[in-house]
Amino acid sequence: MSSGHRFVFDTNVLVSALLFENSVPGKAFFAALSGGEILISQPLIKELANVLARPKFDRYVDSKARERFLVELVRKAQLIGITRSIDICRDSTDNMLLEVAVCGGAACIVSGDEDLLVLDPFENIRVLTPIEFLESLVP
Repeated sequence: MSSGHRFVFDTNVLVSALLFENSVPGKAFFAALSGGEILISQPLIKELANVLARPKFDRYVDSKARERFLVELVRKAQLIGITRSIDICRDSTDNMLLEVAVCGGAACIVSGDEDLLVLDPFENIRVLTPIEFLESLVP
């Protein structure tokens, strides 16, 4: 599969996709899953697991469903080894998304985070909001 079909999703978009399947982030995530590869890394898995463990999400989705989502994501996504360190974002935790994208040859990063969006494009990798990502899929 070409690098044009490899995507990195920010944790906030993944959480929204889980909690609200029919939301724009949900539609973007499931479109990417069916039409390409989602790239992840160990640090990204760890961050997502920590966020999904927060009790505040209990009212939307029970902990077992959140755990299943994480397991399925890890099973379906392409695990990328990080071979290059990037330190450019104001919020240092955002650097891991850039590292996954660069090391995995991603076409784009999907995020709602302004700290990442201002970098578009980053080393020829688009940084798009979920709605921009969906619009980019329409021929």
